[in-house]
Amino acid sequence: MNIVPLFTDRKDAASLWHDTIHSWVDPSIKIRFLEMGDKYWFIMGADSQKPDTNLSFFKELAKSENYERFKKGHGGEAYLRLGVYAKKSLDDVKKDAVCDCSHEAQDHDEGDGDVCLFNKCSCKKFSSFQVNLLKKKKIITDIKFLEEKDVKSDPLVWNCINVNKFSKSE
Repeated sequence: MNIVPLFTDRKDAASLWHDTIHSWVDPSIKIRFLEMGDKYWFIMGADSQKPDTNLSFFKELAKSENYERFKKGHGGEAYLRLGVYAKKSLDDVKKDAVCDCSHEAQDHDEGDGDVCLFNKCSCKKFSSFQVNLLKKKKIITDIKFLEEKDVKSDPLVWNCINVNKFSKSE
């Protein structure tokens, strides 16, 4: 399975990999999923060979089918790769590309503002996306799923939550 933080700029993703993640030793990379109700916090960090560039990452996300699938199927390890996310218009894709409305590009009118040709569809403009993965990867074997009561038992989670949630709610 893959863990792919997404970026909108390839240069930013490549710089982050080169300046920070490249120096992370694979066994020291930690991924934590802190479950809080119908949301979870994704928290990632590592011990770096270059402490001056040491970073951790976090994001609060809604639980999803993909999250549940990863939780059940990761088997104790995952690949860390960075991805570049790009929105695509009708002119940028092949005819079999799928729009956000779930219809293919060929089902959108090229001459009328890219409106969907299906009568029951309210899509007014073709919109899709593409994710390109960077080639480099790291193997993560320290993956844990925690509940809110476990926050203080994990220093990475405690530091992240304390600074980014608890201290801001007071």
